[in-house]
Amino acid sequence: MAWVFLIVAGIFEVVWAIGLKYTEGFTKLFPSIITVVGMAISFYFLSMAIKTLPIGTAYAIWTGIGAAGAVILGIILFGEPRNFLRLLFVGFILVGIIGLKATSGSN
Repeated sequence: MAWVFLIVAGIFEVVWAIGLKYTEGFTKLFPSIITVVGMAISFYFLSMAIKTLPIGTAYAIWTGIGAAGAVILGIILFGEPRNFLRLLFVGFILVGIIGLKATSGSN
């Protein structure tokens, strides 16, 4: 169950990271609320995951999901650059996430 918690935490990290862009410095109420709620949910599920998962593994995977998700949604939602090298490096992040999961010793 800890891995499910970690994936949920990572998804909500993406939610709050993208939401942060829409807050315009926390000057817009609705996006600010979504962002703060996303942060709370993300941290809650991360805290549940690290009850049983190694902190280094869980934190790296959590930030990796957030980073990869933010890059992908930045491309889709904000027209950020999409080129081979950016996508290659996002792929490296995903390979790192898979590698950490595979070598964590936790199921």
